Amino acid sequence: MTSREFMGERPPAGGDEVRWVECPRDAWQSLPAPVALAARRAFLVACGEAGVRALDAGSFVSPRAVPQLADSAEMLRGLPLPPGTDVLAIVANDRGVERALEVDDVRTLGLPLSLSAAFERRNVGRTPEETWVWLPGWVERVRAAGRTPVVYVSMGFGNPDGEPWHPDATAAAVARVRAAGVERVVVADTVGRARAVDVGEVLRACERPSALGLHLHARPDGWRPLLEEALDIGVRWIEGTFGGLGGCPFAGDALVGNLPSERVVPWLHAKGFVTGIDEGALASLAREAGRLARSVTTR
Repeated sequence: MTSREFMGERPPAGGDEVRWVECPRDAWQSLPAPVALAARRAFLVACGEAGVRALDAGSFVSPRAVPQLADSAEMLRGLPLPPGTDVLAIVANDRGVERALEVDDVRTLGLPLSLSAAFERRNVGRTPEETWVWLPGWVERVRAAGRTPVVYVSMGFGNPDGEPWHPDATAAAVARVRAAGVERVVVADTVGRARAVDVGEVLRACERPSALGLHLHARPDGWRPLLEEALDIGVRWIEGTFGGLGGCPFAGDALVGNLPSERVVPWLHAKGFVTGIDEGALASLAREAGRLARSVTTR
């Protein structure tokens, strides 16, 4: 399944397409203060102009938990993005769903669902089983509004809390999410624990691994073997950020961050994959991502 098939479109001729999801939301929420609203909007528009067609851009969770994106409705409403751009926002409870659905430009709602009980409580204030009970109603509500649900199975490669984990646990969670009516499922290495062998074991334990997305965190030079393994298995949905900014504060390693778009996208192109993203724009977008981060870290 190619990325355009994920989006209900036909892929272009001439290569095997990878759905690249740019995740500025993940970068911005890790900063100590909000980046100026106008600057964030301009950055999203620039991503669209560069050919990025999937943006994880907003967060409709508690403003106290993520003050950096408390103005997501204002940030995302009315952006002049190319037709068909898939704008995703994260939600975690009924109020967040309500707020996200008020913004017509948000076409996809993402729900984090952790295999780690400790992380699920820290992240969304629920036990995993409480989230599982809530999930079917969430799916029904999102679909009834004409939007697309995505579930991020976080801690999909283990956790730092010593909780039991096995690749089969991730596979079972993926199957359970799909049984609830969610076709778009992303397995997330929330704390950058995965090695290439782990990526292979987890994906092979899942049914239809080629239909899964991957949100990996890694050291700056540690992503290649992970992606080699995933691509060999058939995964064609990968997520990252310009500059590799963002990540998880629980990783315990300051060098662990998101996959760097400006490095991964050309690497994919060199392997014959198609992303639709203009390589000529990557360096300037990475510089701008860094500048926006410095604007709130050097005050």
